[in-house]
Amino acid sequence: MTIQKKPVYTAADLPGFDAEHQLGRPGEYPFTRGIHPTMYRGKLWTMRQFAGFGSAADTNRRYKFLLEHGQTGLSVAFDFPTLMGYDSDHPRAEGEVGKCGVAISSLADMETLFGGIPLDQVSTSMTINGPAAILFCFYVAAAEQQGVPTPKLRGTVQNDILKEYMAQHAWVYPVEPALKVIVDMFEWGAKHTPLWNTISISGYHIREAGATAAQELAFTLANGFTYVERGVARGLDIDSFAARLSFFWDIHNDFFEEIAKLRAARRIWARHMRERYKAKQARSWMMRFHSQTAGVTLTAQQPLNNIVRVAYQALAAVLGGTQSLHTNSLDETLALPTEQSVQVALRTQQILAHETGVAEVIDPLGGSYFIEALTDQLEREAEALFAEINSIGGVVRGIESGWFQRQIAQSAAAFQRQVEHGEKMIVGVNEFLSDDDHPVEILKVSNDAEDEQRRRLARVRAERDTALVERRLDALRQAAESDQNVIGPMLDCARAYATLYEIRHALERVWGAYREPVFF
Repeated sequence: MTIQKKPVYTAADLPGFDAEHQLGRPGEYPFTRGIHPTMYRGKLWTMRQFAGFGSAADTNRRYKFLLEHGQTGLSVAFDFPTLMGYDSDHPRAEGEVGKCGVAISSLADMETLFGGIPLDQVSTSMTINGPAAILFCFYVAAAEQQGVPTPKLRGTVQNDILKEYMAQHAWVYPVEPALKVIVDMFEWGAKHTPLWNTISISGYHIREAGATAAQELAFTLANGFTYVERGVARGLDIDSFAARLSFFWDIHNDFFEEIAKLRAARRIWARHMRERYKAKQARSWMMRFHSQTAGVTLTAQQPLNNIVRVAYQALAAVLGGTQSLHTNSLDETLALPTEQSVQVALRTQQILAHETGVAEVIDPLGGSYFIEALTDQLEREAEALFAEINSIGGVVRGIESGWFQRQIAQSAAAFQRQVEHGEKMIVGVNEFLSDDDHPVEILKVSNDAEDEQRRRLARVRAERDTALVERRLDALRQAAESDQNVIGPMLDCARAYATLYEIRHALERVWGAYREPVFF
């Protein structure tokens, strides 16, 4: 449900408010005001535009275009076959190769994707979940081919499977083995890639599926707590992996609510990590996060209006203290963005950073009666949802019973009813209509990418050491059967040019595939 707001807020709306306890100072527990003492005065947020289409060579050219225009980090969008763990020549990939992201089927593709881009000088985010560990291994192996030491790699792999079962549905394995691989990543990453975030716990897709701000906040944090508990159950010291847990938030149109959501998220996470899970290091209490403007708020009608929506959402993310930001392009509700629309989206961030002055003051809205009351309210709603989740048996049980899926679906339906009844205004959709929507030019991805990928895969299979691939796939399967950490054997498969689906299938033979129950 939408949070009801009063016409005016006063000190009476903050009974018992303790500024030192609830706010603190920037860079200090509970991090309500930001995780760094100087925030953007010391370093601006990373401008990380999500990009990927066609072949690895196509996307490599886009990455170089973005870097040349001032982007400060890379973010990989994969096509749907890759997201689901299928090679580009698999029958289920037909017609989808390169359409909604870049096609990556082996180390050879990953080498091409980052050709001429030094991986010790850029940080890379990869939005992928079901087969996340496999793509991570391709990336590590590609860095090795460049001569980059693994400990120098900086970036994030989303790797958040719980929200896939809740909202996005790009899964591969059943819940328990999928969680096991994530903890394997925590364990392996702590030893070998200390600068790499082995998970980005994502509220973005939960919100895009229809959740409210409070639900996004609570469900995402509950997922985070579940990952922490699984790591501790493995026997890992919480401080050995907690500092590399990152988050990913959706930034919607309700400007102040989004700012308050981000502030509440930091405070809740810090308190639970310190008091509930007994983490000792301050870095384990800090919530570091990426933000993206809300794709679901973009409209096909009057698409130029999306530039304005994105700008306000980006401002909310920055005032909320994000560490990195993707700004959507005006045409993304119609197709993958053109170079021109991507440039406008990037310029939106650059204008925000360098022309508006928002980076000069840390948490400028801190202490506002309204902002603090809204932050407190969202925190209370999140804690109430945590209690409800615990009452149904926790996150995994809630997924298996369909509780989360029903909650999100009910919120999505309620929002749609509000739009259809005119209770919620969307400019250009149900109010301020226009006979002339000024259609914009859209990017069209050629079907040539699929043909090219098939040829590349055939070449890779012909040139690699097939016997070596079979031995390494068998070693991976044996590691899974004996409940060993699978990341090392998986990396060996990647180095030998085993393909995405071959690696997926080796593990699927042991664990099976996830089949969603019918909940509705």
